[in-house]
Amino acid sequence: MKGLILAAGRGTRLRPLTHTRPKPVIRVAGRPIIHYAVENLLEAGVEEIGVVVSPETEGDLRLALEGYPVGYVLQEEPQGLAHAVAVARDFLGGSPFVLYLGDNLFQKGIRPYLEAFQEGVSAVIALVRVADPRQFGVAVLEGDRIVRLLEKPKEPPSDLAVAGVYVFSEEVWEALGDLKPSARGEYEITDAIQGLLDRGKKVVGVEVQGWWKDTGRPEDLLDANRLLLEELSPRVEGEVVESTLTGRVVVEKGARVAGSTVIGPAFIGEGAEVEGAYVGPFTSLGPGARVVGSEVEYSILEDQAALEHVALRLQESILGVGVKVRSRNGLPRAHRLVLGDLSQVELA
Repeated sequence: MKGLILAAGRGTRLRPLTHTRPKPVIRVAGRPIIHYAVENLLEAGVEEIGVVVSPETEGDLRLALEGYPVGYVLQEEPQGLAHAVAVARDFLGGSPFVLYLGDNLFQKGIRPYLEAFQEGVSAVIALVRVADPRQFGVAVLEGDRIVRLLEKPKEPPSDLAVAGVYVFSEEVWEALGDLKPSARGEYEITDAIQGLLDRGKKVVGVEVQGWWKDTGRPEDLLDANRLLLEELSPRVEGEVVESTLTGRVVVEKGARVAGSTVIGPAFIGEGAEVEGAYVGPFTSLGPGARVVGSEVEYSILEDQAALEHVALRLQESILGVGVKVRSRNGLPRAHRLVLGDLSQVELA
């Protein structure tokens, strides 16, 4: 069985973080989101993996996945999930395959969905109960069998949302061939699944075990970071000088913690620097990030981001690659901001 990871989307709900790079390369708990997708597939026994990329996302994804056993499929224009599958037909051939949305995280992996894919089953869909199903594809079940599927219904018939993993037989190609664009101008994978249902094929729903996160919004990234850090095993490979580390803390090689307090779970990435600072729970620092003379908790600092000599504690924040947050000394006493489109700032 082959695996196909979709990573060509523009991540509009995460702008400005995704103005210059794709969502699956954003780090949570110190690692790009897409690493978790690849490793879940490998752990489930899927060894031949393709990643669907766009011209804009290909370079960043190739860099993030360097060293992983994956190939790449180019989707020139974003025309929906079903279209992304269609452009990968040459890679997938006649093999059954796992379709994995590259910005989704599954605590317990994806093995149960492959195990449910048995003889006579045309598709297996991961399902999760959500408070507001209107933002998702929604399934109606009879036993374990899906009998109806709707995309973002105004009046959901159930609270079972389609999560980001699907297992398909080769029968899906016929359903894909009959698709027409939806009202939003995209080829929907839910319509393809409904096509299988209309043909009388057996489509099985399997509820997600453990937690599941769709990292589509900033608050989702922070929550995913929290959930992953909860499972952290402490490890100190960098330099720790006159500092206190409490709880589950990782300090990667090349990182330096000096004169500081770090309370876990927390992740200090390779080459990061923490000096005269407080790093609180559920915080991850990317490679080369700096926290100097400042306090931060429940936050993500990406590669080379810096927080320096800021009087108030930073919390529930995401600093993108190379972002600098510093205090301003002297007169005039004023805030000086250089912000990209769709940025959000709260000032005390």
